[in-house]
Amino acid sequence: MPDPAARDAAEEASAFSHPAVPPDVSAAYGDHPDQVIDFYAPRDGRTRAPLVVALHGGAWRAPYDRQHLTPFVDFLARRGFAVANVEYRRGSDIPRQGGATPVAGRWPETFDDVAAALDALPELASVHLPQADIGRIVLTGHSAGGQLALWAAARHVLPAGSPWRLPAPPPLRGVVALAPIAHFGRSVELNVCGGAVTELLGGPSSYEERAAHADPSVLLPTGIATTVVQGRTDSDVPYAVADAYAEAAAKAGETVGVTLLEEVGHFPLIDPAADACAVVAEEIAQLAW
Repeated sequence: MPDPAARDAAEEASAFSHPAVPPDVSAAYGDHPDQVIDFYAPRDGRTRAPLVVALHGGAWRAPYDRQHLTPFVDFLARRGFAVANVEYRRGSDIPRQGGATPVAGRWPETFDDVAAALDALPELASVHLPQADIGRIVLTGHSAGGQLALWAAARHVLPAGSPWRLPAPPPLRGVVALAPIAHFGRSVELNVCGGAVTELLGGPSSYEERAAHADPSVLLPTGIATTVVQGRTDSDVPYAVADAYAEAAAKAGETVGVTLLEEVGHFPLIDPAADACAVVAEEIAQLAW
């Protein structure tokens, strides 16, 4: 049996071994340098292609930006999708006090940006990616980006008074969340990504109040088709987190599909060289087409 740590390291090295793929065009959705969307046209030349909106992971921390997701985004474009790769403001570059890890997320800017990007996307895509069919949008996201994708699909069930609340469900074909940080309580119990969830919400004193506006597991039911793709051997965001989210959805009267991949960890889901990435593309296609 392979050493789990060695396996994880090999999977991560493979996912990050691919060179970044530049977009066909980029467009700003705000004034901050991180408020930008990169667009990738379908590589097969088709028009009216479903639009996949991708949100990268990295524990909402500043060193991890959208560039590491570009090989995956290009993989989807080569599968015939139009793709939008969204950047957003993440945590400070300054390490947290007493530790070497940068702070996770900014409140409320991380959520401000995802909401603004999704609101601006139809108009930006119609201008910059005319091949995209904005009537067929699927959200996807990896890890922390999976949380943001689930959150973006649930804005119509945010608490009353939330600045991000929508009056009606967003016009989506569905969500495919990849190893998402989808259940905050379970993630805190498991210390996922070194306490990133608590940091995202501003610390223990503001956790409960802010979790009501950000935790996908309490923003249910959404009424939007949702699939979680999860590696059984994921040690970064363990399967227990996806399982807890699916259980919360069931209690809310909603069915969430869970595609569990055996002998797969965290990073093969976004690694074009891994079989798991093809599974992800198929899950997206089932919602998009």
